Amino acid sequence: MKYRGLAVLAFAMGLTLSACKEDDEHPNEYVNNWIEVNMDFWYYWNTTLPSDPDKTLAPDKFFESLLNDADRFSWIQDNYQELLNSLQGVNEEAGYELALFLESEGSTNVIAQIVYIKPASPAEAAGLKRGDVITHINSQQLNTQNYKTVLAATGDDHTLTYRELDLANETFLPAQTKSLTTVVYAENPNFLSKVFTHNDRKIGYYVYNLFSTGPVQGSTTYNTEMDYIFASFQSVGITDLIIDLRFNSGGAESATVNLASLVGKGVDATKVFTIREYNTLVEAEIKSNANLGAGFLDVEFLTKAQNVGNQLTNNRVYILTGTRTASASELLINGLRPYMDVFLIGSTTVGKNVGSISIFNEDDTRNTWGMQPIVTKSLNSLEESDYSNGFEPQVALPDNNLIVYPLGDERELLLSRALQEITGGDPGRVRAAKTWSREVGHSLDLKKHSNVLIIDASDQQKLMKMMKQ
Repeated sequence: MKYRGLAVLAFAMGLTLSACKEDDEHPNEYVNNWIEVNMDFWYYWNTTLPSDPDKTLAPDKFFESLLNDADRFSWIQDNYQELLNSLQGVNEEAGYELALFLESEGSTNVIAQIVYIKPASPAEAAGLKRGDVITHINSQQLNTQNYKTVLAATGDDHTLTYRELDLANETFLPAQTKSLTTVVYAENPNFLSKVFTHNDRKIGYYVYNLFSTGPVQGSTTYNTEMDYIFASFQSVGITDLIIDLRFNSGGAESATVNLASLVGKGVDATKVFTIREYNTLVEAEIKSNANLGAGFLDVEFLTKAQNVGNQLTNNRVYILTGTRTASASELLINGLRPYMDVFLIGSTTVGKNVGSISIFNEDDTRNTWGMQPIVTKSLNSLEESDYSNGFEPQVALPDNNLIVYPLGDERELLLSRALQEITGGDPGRVRAAKTWSREVGHSLDLKKHSNVLIIDASDQQKLMKMMKQ
């Protein structure tokens, strides 16, 4: 059965459909009815929902049975508070991220190399660092069959067998074992900022690993810190800007708008950054709502005193990308393109041009589930959204060297290449380096904030208020 219109969403606010008596319900039917009603209204591909889904399935399986074949990104979990926390970058972890490679071509063994360590984390306290390679977790050798399951164990206390990178001698030291505890860790996405001076060029470098406004919903702590960073860039007179998004797989739309507003040339609150395209049912309701209207579909830049766009040479920003650069990162790229030259160095991005909202019912003790369905497609001010296959970089440069330098070190592969583009150096001067075999996975794949573009929280509240009217 298909439902149309807002009235039926009263059920999603905690009321019970009268179609059947509670005593006759299958244990899963109560939650599954809630899932179906919300998906029927909000889901971007709502016209393709099955006509008679099996409501006896477990809620997660039922949710999956509703998804369109083109949907790679919607998800559901049984605790909405954990969902909300993960979207803010709050996770139970030891504080490191990994890229996983085949140990060698033809081998089934997998090597996990640390790509960055989070400040003030158990991993940092244990002395782990970028470049160290892990072969075993809890005494299990990583391989192509088990690495996802074994990697999931790092959400609890665990042991690592690893080889420390000896950067000075460009080798790895003998294997050792280390035990790590996990903590509830709130990741600050503002990982690193610095300025390089090359002759008359002052080059700002900014590593930003997650689009999050703050550690809890409603907080703007991280955005405020971002503003301070760009105020510093502005005051020293940077002439060029490199934004490192290679480990940034998405997050909050509002954080994306903040960053774009600090970078774009000539942008302010009168200029459109992105346009949200909903399904026809939701768009009709938005346009007819006196408190929203058609203007709600447009998301404007902010007017930021710390904007550096007018300082950038050739109106260009350099963005470093990786195989997990996705969603909100891609929204930034697409939204800036009408206003400036966005020059990409690294790997082709994931290709997520859609956004989601968090749907849950905090007042219903029978239903603790939370879902994050795709509800919008993202377009820029020119109504372009042609990046479902990802953005290809102008300079393709896989980030898979065996020996990796610290982020912010001018010898680091992607940063070095960006500096050469800016200063006119010869890319050929970088000597050939040994590389890992094929990449097979990444620890970011386990994060719920990965591949996510979350519509601004205040706008979500406006949409939910519309539901009640």
